[in-house]
Amino acid sequence: MRSARFCGAGPLRAGACLCGVMSPRDPKSRVTACRNTRVSVAPVWQQMILKRSVWFTGCPYQHAPMQLTVIFAARVACGVDDSMLRTNVGPIRLSKPAVLASGILGISLEVFERLHDSGAGAVVTKSLSTEPWEGYPNPTVVGLDSCVGCDDASQGDAGGRDGGGGGDIDAAAAVSSTRRSTGWINAVGLSNPGARNFARMIRKSHDVPIMVSLVGSTASEFERMVSEFEGCDVAAYELNMSCPHVAKVGLEVGDDPQLVSEITRATKKAARSTPVVVKVGLGSSNYLDTVGAAVHAGADAITAINTIRAIAISAELQMPILSNKFGGLSGAPIKPVALRCVYEIASKYDVPIMGCGGISTWEDAVEFILAGASAVQIGSALGSDNFGLFDEINRGIASYMGRKGVSSIGEMVGLAQ
Repeated sequence: MRSARFCGAGPLRAGACLCGVMSPRDPKSRVTACRNTRVSVAPVWQQMILKRSVWFTGCPYQHAPMQLTVIFAARVACGVDDSMLRTNVGPIRLSKPAVLASGILGISLEVFERLHDSGAGAVVTKSLSTEPWEGYPNPTVVGLDSCVGCDDASQGDAGGRDGGGGGDIDAAAAVSSTRRSTGWINAVGLSNPGARNFARMIRKSHDVPIMVSLVGSTASEFERMVSEFEGCDVAAYELNMSCPHVAKVGLEVGDDPQLVSEITRATKKAARSTPVVVKVGLGSSNYLDTVGAAVHAGADAITAINTIRAIAISAELQMPILSNKFGGLSGAPIKPVALRCVYEIASKYDVPIMGCGGISTWEDAVEFILAGASAVQIGSALGSDNFGLFDEINRGIASYMGRKGVSSIGEMVGLAQ
C-alpha cells in the first residue's frame, strides 16, 4: 500500500480546494482534482483516516489509480491563493514567481501563451541579435541525467520524508522530491531569427508578459535592437552578458565592467520606461564587478546566473562531443553555484534578483528566494514539454508559505541572509 500525507490537521474551510478529498458517504465517488477550482462549503474531516481506492484525475500531483491512505486529509495542499504568489522584481510585476528562462522553448507566441496558461509568471525569449544567426552545426546538446532525492524513502512511502520532524508533510513535497532533474551541456550558438523578425511576431496583441533577451557586443547594437520593439508590449529587456560559448558577445562582454556599464546605460535610455535586467555569469573576471557595473549604470534587476563553460568528451571517439567543443552547463549540476551567486549578490548590492540555474522543484525555488531572489527562472528542468512544472512549483511554494505563516513572496526574500 502506498501512503501520502497532506499537511495540517485542521478542518477544511470554505473556499478550500478539494484535491485528493472524497466523500466518505459515497463509496463510488471519483475525485476530480481541481486547478484553482473552489468550493463554497467544505466538509470537516478532523483526524480521520480513510483507506480505499482513489482515482486522481487532473491533479498536478498525478498518480495512477492506487490504494491510498489519506492521513489527516482535513487540509490539503492544493488550495492556492494566487494573490500569495504575486511578486515584484523591481518595477517588473509578476503574477507568479516562476519564469521561463531564456533559451528554453522561447521562440513562438503560441508556446508563450501555453506556458503562461500553465503557470509561468512571464517568459524570457531566446537571445536575439541585430541580424539572424544560424548557430552551430550539430551536435549542439549533450544530456546529463541525475535524480534528485531518488532514495528508498522517497520512492516508496511518501510519509517517510518528513524532514526528521515526525510531522505531516504536504503532497507537493512527496512528489517534487523525486523529480528527475536533467542537466545539459549545450552550444547551440545563439541561433535566432533576429530582433526585427521577432518583433514582428510579438507585435500583435497578447496577454503574456514577455521579457525580450538581447545579445550583442556594442552599446549601439543594443540601442538598435530596442528600437525594433517600438510598439510591442515588452515587460522587460534582459541583456545577455554571460553566454559562455559564443565569441565577441556574452561573457566576453560581461568580463569587461566598463563595456557592461556603457551597454546598460545606453539600453536604459533607449528602453525609456521599460525595465532593463542584466544577466550575469561566471567568466574570467569577478562576476560581482559585472553586477556592480550594471547596478551603477541603472539596471533595474539582475538575473543570476547563466550556464557555466564546460566540455563533454566521448571516450569511444576520443574527441569532444559538441561541434563547438565547449558549451554551457545547465541544470541540477550548477544549482549550488547559482544559489551561492544569488546569495552573494544580495549580500553586496541592493538590487532585485531573478535566480536561475538548476531549479527543478519548489524546494529549489524557495531556497533561491530565501537567498535573495524575488523570482526564479526555470529552463533545463522543463525538457521539451514539461509545462506542468510551473504549476507544480507555484503550488509547492504556496503550500510552504501557508505552513510557515507567510502571506507574500516579498516576506521571504533574503530571509537566509
